[in-house]
Amino acid sequence: MVFSSSLFLVYFLPLFLLVYYAAARPYKNGVLLVFSVLFYAWGAPKFIFVLLGTTLLDFFLVQWMDRTTNQRWRKIALCISVGINISLLFYFKYCNFFIETINDVLHTAGIGPIKLLQVVMPIGISFYTFETITYVVDVYRRIHKPLTNFWDYQTYIILFPKLIAGPIIRYHDIADSITNRSAQETIDNKLLGFYRFCLGLGKKVLVANAVGAYADDVFGTEISQQHSLTAWAGLLCYTMQIYFDFSGYSDMAIGLGKMMGFTFPENFNNPYTSQSITEFWRRWHITLGAWMRNYLYIPLGGNRVSNGRLYFNLWLVFLASGLWHGASWNFVIWGAYHGAFLILDRIFLLDFYKKTGRLISTALTLLWVMIGWVFFRCETLPQAIAFIKQLFAFNTSHAAALPDMFTAAWLIVACVLALFVCMPFGQKLQDNLYGNSYTVTRHLIVAIICALLFIWCLSVITASNFNPFIYFRF
Repeated sequence: MVFSSSLFLVYFLPLFLLVYYAAARPYKNGVLLVFSVLFYAWGAPKFIFVLLGTTLLDFFLVQWMDRTTNQRWRKIALCISVGINISLLFYFKYCNFFIETINDVLHTAGIGPIKLLQVVMPIGISFYTFETITYVVDVYRRIHKPLTNFWDYQTYIILFPKLIAGPIIRYHDIADSITNRSAQETIDNKLLGFYRFCLGLGKKVLVANAVGAYADDVFGTEISQQHSLTAWAGLLCYTMQIYFDFSGYSDMAIGLGKMMGFTFPENFNNPYTSQSITEFWRRWHITLGAWMRNYLYIPLGGNRVSNGRLYFNLWLVFLASGLWHGASWNFVIWGAYHGAFLILDRIFLLDFYKKTGRLISTALTLLWVMIGWVFFRCETLPQAIAFIKQLFAFNTSHAAALPDMFTAAWLIVACVLALFVCMPFGQKLQDNLYGNSYTVTRHLIVAIICALLFIWCLSVITASNFNPFIYFRF
């Protein structure tokens, strides 16, 4: 089940809110947990037991780790918990990828292949694995005490707004709200959460889906038979699709959390206005970047190492980031590609961008990001290389299949929305829209607009059979 479906919007969400708001405060977590289990089990009923089983083990293991004063045993408990979660992630997501890689090596040596395993990847395993790791590590570091109630811990892990695709929420950022969020359960927060949800729904359904259909057509067509202009148009559409698809989902998750009294961290901050790849990663999938920095980059030494080691750490972290996104060499190369740009930024690119000015540095950064998306979108490495060649081949031997008027109009809207904070009034408008200071008049106006937006999106979802969610498979 995804947020941008008629099943969720018409049945699941209204029923959940009705029961949740009617429940007395001691029972709200119970309601939230039951609906979260139903939400997950609807799409992956077999794997709900895997999820519940691992959280049961983690809960008692972390409880024991927190009570013991023996540092050696605390480290052992930490390693067991992290090892189990990483092992499950490896088995479900990466096992066949590594078998295929080994088979390629065996093939060159004339040895028969290893049989692939019949494995189906649980939905959202990358996201909830990272959150289970934040729990045990935060408790191990004594940043926050563990939850004492098993059902509260289950609620933290299975919380349906962020279960499938984030944001990735570190335990200590939400721990207190799990046990008591009464101060945040206000009428203002419920309304602001509804506004944020509707804005995210509009991003996903109206913008991402509108440009995504053309992007799918371009990437699904034989690349050598395409006009170079068609390839560029398809890549631009995908660039906007993946941003509005994922940022829209994050907005919906943040809005749902706010309606329940939670404050989820922001996950996007106008990434296509970045003036370097370094800045891009401070604005794109912010919670993943924060996780990688706190739980991988800093333990590797962070900035307190030699330049050579620092560059290696950056590259390694982004290799891991690429692999986290998917079990494919394309994702690994995508991560290495961004890691290389982060190193180049530190060596000379940041100084170069200062001399070029904002317009050129933003345009160049967007170009680097778009080329990187080719590896992210294409199924195979040869396909990605062929697509990039076609971009710069300036091939005009085939007719250009450009977007129709409907898609072109939404593509223009997408570009304006992605870059409008660069305009003098853009940042102020965004701050006012996403801020928490609303007058009664503003509430009334925005509530009407968001209600109409909700109805519009629902009608589009009902009338269309194209409603993908890119990050659903991660």
